Amino acid sequence: MAKPTKSQWDFGELFSPGQTRRVLSVSELTAQVKKLLEQQVGTIWVTGEITNYRAQSSGHCYFTLKDASTQVSCVLFRGTAAAGRESLRDGQKVIVQGEVTVYEARGQYQLIVRKVELQGVGALQAAFERLKHKLAAEGLFAQERKRPVPDYPQRIGLVTSPTGAAIRDVLHVIQRRNPRLEIILAPCRVQGEGAAWDIAEAIRSLNAFAVAAVCDRRDPVGAEQRRSQTAATGALDLILVTRGGGSLEDLWAFNEEVVARAIAASEVPVVSAVGHEIDFTIADFVADFRAATPSAAAEIITDGVYSSRVFVGEAPLRMQALMRRQMDARVEKVDYLTRRLTRLHPRRRLDESLQRVDDFQTSLTRAAGQGLRRAQTDWERLGLRLRQARPSLRLKEIKAELSEAEARLRLLGPEQVLSRGYSITMDAESGKILRDGKRVRPGQRLKTRLKTGEVSSLVEQ
Repeated sequence: MAKPTKSQWDFGELFSPGQTRRVLSVSELTAQVKKLLEQQVGTIWVTGEITNYRAQSSGHCYFTLKDASTQVSCVLFRGTAAAGRESLRDGQKVIVQGEVTVYEARGQYQLIVRKVELQGVGALQAAFERLKHKLAAEGLFAQERKRPVPDYPQRIGLVTSPTGAAIRDVLHVIQRRNPRLEIILAPCRVQGEGAAWDIAEAIRSLNAFAVAAVCDRRDPVGAEQRRSQTAATGALDLILVTRGGGSLEDLWAFNEEVVARAIAASEVPVVSAVGHEIDFTIADFVADFRAATPSAAAEIITDGVYSSRVFVGEAPLRMQALMRRQMDARVEKVDYLTRRLTRLHPRRRLDESLQRVDDFQTSLTRAAGQGLRRAQTDWERLGLRLRQARPSLRLKEIKAELSEAEARLRLLGPEQVLSRGYSITMDAESGKILRDGKRVRPGQRLKTRLKTGEVSSLVEQ
């Protein structure tokens, strides 16, 4: 057989059929993956924990659902009416129903959420908030409907488990602080299915007991009148609803609506003491008073009597002190009245009047003496002025003064000295008195004056 002739441009097939390939764009690949996921997986239920939760201004909510090793992106669109949307937050465990698809802009698969169910504590918390808002809107938490706890209760109703720790704590405190307090126990379950109905029935039973002491239940007495009559008789002073601490699930019976309604309808004041200090239940909000713990509730209930014991114990000392103060006050008042009577006695007033007369007499005598002395001084001054105004009198006074001066001069004159035996030697020519012997010269003539007469002499040496 002859071989076929080939053109010089006929090279045959450069690539074998096995080497032929189809190249997809990113968009085509993403579209195929999206179609495959939506067809093969479709709508499913997924459980996990929410993380990276964010709510956009558009109304859409984005979050990641994760478990111990994997995570998936989720979106809840604004138009989807999913119950529990408002409870979504980081850390919340949920079960979601959604459609698996691919967000093509990122090439990432995600879950479009259609329904949300909360799991575990989250579901209980959501139910708690719903009931709380419902009852608050009805006014069951209003402060004006709260009744005060009696200061001195004589009989109380106790709603709790007969085998729990709460009843032991309550009885221990009451036995220590007020052992005379009478307790009527209405035993009930405080945990598990049906516990809420047991608690509500126990509250209603205690109310029936309290009202029966006033009138028959069929007696058409108004609720408010029956409530005041019940309090007046003291058949039951209050009801204590209590249990020990636990988890939210353990305490859930006290968050049931049937318990809240029973507390609200109670004609006897209700004290709620459920769990620990950090635990709050619906029963706490509806009750007339909330105590932090069962022991704290027992202390509050017995506080009036316990405080009164201290008061009564200290009463004798206080009475003694009061009597002492009253006696001191009365003695002081008697002393005051005695002093006042003494001041107002007629004899005392007469003595004071006589004393004032003596004072007046002394003052008058002193004033008269002062006036006499002033008059005498004035007369002396006037006499001096008169004498100064009359020349004859003044002349006599001057003459008297001259005579007195003359007598003094005469006493000091040389005659008086000579009369005592002294002499005066003078120069005979000049009459100069000689006082120094060295000044005398020989041949000088001297004259010596004696008391009587003179003697002339001549100096020889």
